[in-house]
Amino acid sequence: MRLLKLVPDDTNIKFLRWRVPFYVFSCLLIVGAWALILGKGLNLGVDFAGGMELRATFTESSEAPIPEIRQRLDGLGYGTPVVQQFGQPNQVSIRVQLPDEVASDKEAAQAIANKIVGEMRQGHPDFRLDGNDNVSGKVSGEFSRDAVLALLAAMLAVAVYIWVRFEWQFGVGALFALFHDVSLALGMFALFGMEFSLQSIAAILAIIGYSLNDTIVVYDRVRENLKKYRNMPLPELLDLSVNETLARTVMTSLTLGVALLPLLLFGPASLFSMVAAIFLGLVVGTYSSVYMAAPLLIWLGVDSNSFVPDESAIDAQEKAARQLS
Repeated sequence: MRLLKLVPDDTNIKFLRWRVPFYVFSCLLIVGAWALILGKGLNLGVDFAGGMELRATFTESSEAPIPEIRQRLDGLGYGTPVVQQFGQPNQVSIRVQLPDEVASDKEAAQAIANKIVGEMRQGHPDFRLDGNDNVSGKVSGEFSRDAVLALLAAMLAVAVYIWVRFEWQFGVGALFALFHDVSLALGMFALFGMEFSLQSIAAILAIIGYSLNDTIVVYDRVRENLKKYRNMPLPELLDLSVNETLARTVMTSLTLGVALLPLLLFGPASLFSMVAAIFLGLVVGTYSSVYMAAPLLIWLGVDSNSFVPDESAIDAQEKAARQLS
């Protein structure tokens, strides 16, 4: 019985032929993503913004009356509430800011939650509370700081690891590919207004891990081929390396995609943003290994001598002696 091969053994796709247009396109995507992040901002969840979040369903309505909810809650004196659809059209997330002394007092926070629920049920008897969380401003600030430090530490550790294992050019290429993948994931959160929470940080770290794994596989084959094909032009060698690892990349991506797709389509709403981010990271991580990490090696000056050890004075003398004998 013949095994199914999604990528034939003689595959020879000229990926690097279009490296400049794809690189320009990717840089534009990065700029657009950060324009959205800085301009529109991220929809920070309670983990990072602090305050109280209530998740509710209007059981007898096809769509939640979001404008009316905002109007009702404005008069309660808890600032401007953030009301957004959460999952199905009749499900909402309601976030209000709380003073730190209230957020740290469970009884006071529960009293405010009861007041909000009572206000909503006066006009909508079908209002059903699905859950609520509250985080103080101090704790949310610590979460934000720790999340940023975790992401920076992960990316720095990746760059150092690849630098030590390969050459500094490979570390720069991998770091830029990671920056590309993380930027697009954050841009997706900003574009669609998806809630950015601690689960989102877990998704970003998963993206870093997958992107790094794929990039190292390509880089390892590049290193082997640099030693084997000393006279091959670097663009052709990079194409060869990517094609040789293409079957592994396709199988890994498809396997992970098959696991993620049911969660994305049929999973609970609370996991949607995390799964969507990982799914996007799966796509852009594969793409960046080819069109971000690989082409940068050309512009950073990697050549066939990159992994050839420098000849010592003793080696040079022995070589000269052999030539004279």
